[in-house]
Amino acid sequence: MRIAFFVNSIESETPAYTTTALALAAVQRGHSVVYVEPGDFILRPDDGLAVSVAVLPDASYKTSDRLHAALKDAAKQKKTLAISDIDIVFLRNDPSLDATDRPWAANAGVMFGRLAAARGAIVVNDPDGLGQAQSKLYLQSFPEAVRPATLISRSITEIRAFIDKHSKGCIVKPLQGSGGKNVFHIATPTDSNLNQIFEAASGDGYLIAQVYIPEAKAGDVRLFLMNGLPLVRDGNYAAFRRVPAKGDVRSNIHAAGTARKVKVTGTMLGIAGMVRPKLINDGMFLVGLDIVGDKLLEINVFTPGGLTRLAVMYKTDFATPVIIALEEKRVLRQAYGTTMTNSRLATL
Repeated sequence: MRIAFFVNSIESETPAYTTTALALAAVQRGHSVVYVEPGDFILRPDDGLAVSVAVLPDASYKTSDRLHAALKDAAKQKKTLAISDIDIVFLRNDPSLDATDRPWAANAGVMFGRLAAARGAIVVNDPDGLGQAQSKLYLQSFPEAVRPATLISRSITEIRAFIDKHSKGCIVKPLQGSGGKNVFHIATPTDSNLNQIFEAASGDGYLIAQVYIPEAKAGDVRLFLMNGLPLVRDGNYAAFRRVPAKGDVRSNIHAAGTARKVKVTGTMLGIAGMVRPKLINDGMFLVGLDIVGDKLLEINVFTPGGLTRLAVMYKTDFATPVIIALEEKRVLRQAYGTTMTNSRLATL
């Protein structure tokens, strides 16, 4: 089958990215892989959807480095394909990275993903589900039992009042964004730099004020779910602890956090079980849950990363099961045609 990976830009991809690991696993299983960028879609007057793609040459790539080098070369000479020539469209872009400098690109995956799904391609994660999840507000649609107490507002008065009620402190961060940008820990309402924090964080729009969970000092746990269930292979969960750098509240790897092995607990599995029904309903095929203590801090549904790191950490290939799951979806699509919705197929 042919799999198209939709990314922010081919230039910004690296050999260590999860998308690269998935592409390598797909090629090694004999599939054709192409890459798509936000400006590559073409909707023609006859309503036909086409896409300009970078085609990975057929070869037996042994490493992510070799595949990445071949991708860079392929990007210099793209080819145009009808969407009917693509079996799977895997949306792997981070809209927040384009929101400021290329706002037209931020929603391209969701918009054209819908068109691709309507024309018979299997699109994961489901674009309608992703449309609901384009900000951290998505977390608020999950059961209150798994979420920390949260206020979302642009009113400094409201946020101050919320902070006053929580003696353990609060986290303040933008509603939009990723990678740990402008995430602040406010220990007490009397913090002298509170106004500067508000000014820095609110520049991105609405703010989230979230009660601080003391267990966050040890970092959070990224747990991968596939088809609504924890991703497991060879007895190992696809999960790791992200430990913040000294003096930093953020545990994001991009923010100098470090990754360590973690024992997945019953509490973590309980959280996964609680969010499963909505993730399945929304067609969220592959997601990353970020868990602290007994609470869920974020759900990464666009570009959950870490499979490459996990492969080294546990000596386990977690990318191949993802590709096998896509193969199974293609078999179902061939059997059922478009009588089965994309959102349902995405999590079967």
